[in-house]
Amino acid sequence: MKQTSMNMTEGSIIKKMLGFAIPVLIGNIFQQMYNIVDTAVIGNVLGDNALASIGAAAPVYALMINFTEGMTNGFAVVVARFFGAGDKQTMKRAVSLTYILSAIMAVVLTLVSVSAINPLLVLLKTPENIISDTSGYMKIILAFLTVTVAYNMLAGMMRAIGNSRVPLYFLMVSTFANIGLDILFVKGFSMGIPGAAYATVIAQGVSAVLCLIYCFKKCPELIFGTKEFVFEKTLLLELINTGLAMGLMEAIVYIGSVIMQGAVNSFGTVTIAAHTAARKIHDVFTLPIGTIAMAASTFASQNYGAEKMDRVKKGLRYSIFISFAWSAFALIVMLLFRRLMIQGLTGTANAEVIDTASKYMCWNIPFLFILSILLVLRNGLQGVGRKIVPICGSIVELVMKIAAAAILAPMLGYLGICICEPLIWALSSVLVIWDYRRFSRTR
Repeated sequence: MKQTSMNMTEGSIIKKMLGFAIPVLIGNIFQQMYNIVDTAVIGNVLGDNALASIGAAAPVYALMINFTEGMTNGFAVVVARFFGAGDKQTMKRAVSLTYILSAIMAVVLTLVSVSAINPLLVLLKTPENIISDTSGYMKIILAFLTVTVAYNMLAGMMRAIGNSRVPLYFLMVSTFANIGLDILFVKGFSMGIPGAAYATVIAQGVSAVLCLIYCFKKCPELIFGTKEFVFEKTLLLELINTGLAMGLMEAIVYIGSVIMQGAVNSFGTVTIAAHTAARKIHDVFTLPIGTIAMAASTFASQNYGAEKMDRVKKGLRYSIFISFAWSAFALIVMLLFRRLMIQGLTGTANAEVIDTASKYMCWNIPFLFILSILLVLRNGLQGVGRKIVPICGSIVELVMKIAAAAILAPMLGYLGICICEPLIWALSSVLVIWDYRRFSRTR
């Protein structure tokens, strides 16, 4: 029978990590294609104003998605720890509680986000000529947040037991479905911006359903029975604490991004469109680093559960080296092809849009080396149960983004937005390096 899990506590560290990380990376690329396809179709078919409409609230969308993904990844870290320790009974109890906590989170966040989106867009100084389209797009996406949570939960638990390939396969299917539906709804049926939103949620629903069917058929350890359905207080609190720690770590970062988006919105639709394009390309460049960091978290969690601390430390070092190699490649590509990428993504001929997006990329991509250290160590520390310092690092990021929106943007214009994140990465990395050194000395 085909292997449906991977024990990362034995064997070659590099081989195990890359074997786990590469499918996750490909999956993350396909997941990014959801947003990139929306951007490309809307920009090329509907124009710069429509592109600005979906970009104006992009950090709000990212906040919700990354908080829920952080929460479900936190639950998966606990599952991975028991899997690494070989404690299958407790693992299945953790799985049962993960289903319940994820469902509660999805319902609560859907109700809160849909009701709050209009006041939030006003607070973010969204231009009046695009606020209606932005609100309509976001309400459709947020109303179906449950399907996104379902996919992230199931994919996270499969990755917790080392199965990173199957979520990739299902995500590939749904991504191609999203591309076809985007073109059909936006261009073929002339549904405009809402068509792109409906295409995204339908495709995400496909991936969630496929994951659930696979778990029932092939991963019995991820399907619980009545005897595992136990409200064990200690385990429940560990899931909630770890989930909230990783969810809040992501949320705090993106709350800052939401605040910064308010500053970007104040510069007008041209800057919004440029920033939207630059962020989409930036997100593609940072995907491999985030993927290696996710792999480092799962690797550290399994080996921490198996009490193999040397493997934990080596795994984190190797993760940083791999991320450095990617950062060098990304820098070369950005320097050579950034303008072509911006034009290809947006379909724009507006020189101001291209120049503004290019400026953002030139200030951010060279600092991916620092981001590599930050993300790998932050996720690795979460994997071994050290929650406080990674959250503190995220709080530092939030404070600096607020400062950028309040001080740097009015003082320096869009340049203040461009230089904000490199400064944040540098300061936050100092904090996590300090905590990692403390952890290393005591183990």
